[in-house]
Amino acid sequence: MSTLADRPALVRAAGCALWRPGDAGTVETAVVHRPKYDDWSLPKGKPDRGEHLLETAHREVVEETGLDVVLGRRSVRTCYEVRGADGRPAPKEVDYWTARWTGGGFAPNDEVDELRWLPVADASALCSHDHDRAVLADLARTDVPRMPALILVRHGHAGHRGDWDGPDDLRPLDERGWREARRLAQVLPLFGPVAVASAERTRCRQTVEPLADALGTDVQSLPELGEEEFAADPQAGLAVVERLLTPRVEPGVTVVCSQGGAIPSVLLSLGVRWEGVAGRLYPPAAKGSVWVLGGRPGRLSADYYRDLEPDPAARDAELS
Repeated sequence: MSTLADRPALVRAAGCALWRPGDAGTVETAVVHRPKYDDWSLPKGKPDRGEHLLETAHREVVEETGLDVVLGRRSVRTCYEVRGADGRPAPKEVDYWTARWTGGGFAPNDEVDELRWLPVADASALCSHDHDRAVLADLARTDVPRMPALILVRHGHAGHRGDWDGPDDLRPLDERGWREARRLAQVLPLFGPVAVASAERTRCRQTVEPLADALGTDVQSLPELGEEEFAADPQAGLAVVERLLTPRVEPGVTVVCSQGGAIPSVLLSLGVRWEGVAGRLYPPAAKGSVWVLGGRPGRLSADYYRDLEPDPAARDAELS
């Protein structure tokens, strides 16, 4: 009988399905040739220490292609078998995101010696592996957008209401909340934020202040998406969300920090359900969590990130 110690460790990796607008409304995607394997594939790689897989996906694109990209919606996770360091077969999972090219040009390097921009169908035919073709099939979908327009952030941890001697609107982030805020400022720029806004609560504004500072912008006030304000006039709040979800010609998102009483209600109004369970009415919105949204009800992409802490696989790799 095998034990857990006998089983090969899961290999984690992340990458992107790159795209750019082609002629007459078509989409082109980039595939790369890896001389080490003599195959045509998609840019991807293993996480470094301290990385969330979002960061891994973006870094690998930059390192392998030299292109500038903005991350989009979560794509598929591919699963297949590779040869481990000990020579035994090991399971591998690769998480992909869509990513729009925004500039830069390819230069051959040790990992990739050629890059081709092709229509998706031609790129799929060129790819050497079926799991890459599955990613490109997802890129070609037209029922949901490739790029988001809005990121909803639940404010970070702010202690307990009963321990705060003052108006609740002024309750600040605690030490954990500030760590969450700084982490958001590290990762959310990968989505290309163009504006940062917040409900009128100190803990909400503080959660996105480090991000705004990193972007060189101010935190705009968005009272309609505060918890009490949304409960009093949900139509006004939903009108704001509808406006912020308007598709953009250029990539980029608006980041809005709100509260746990407003975000799930907004998501429910947009048709977001959690894990397909009818009995659970409200989608989750943990403190410091992120929802990345694009499209409209019925054609909505909605990706939930419980937190943006480094991927456990990156930490485990340091111990192996």
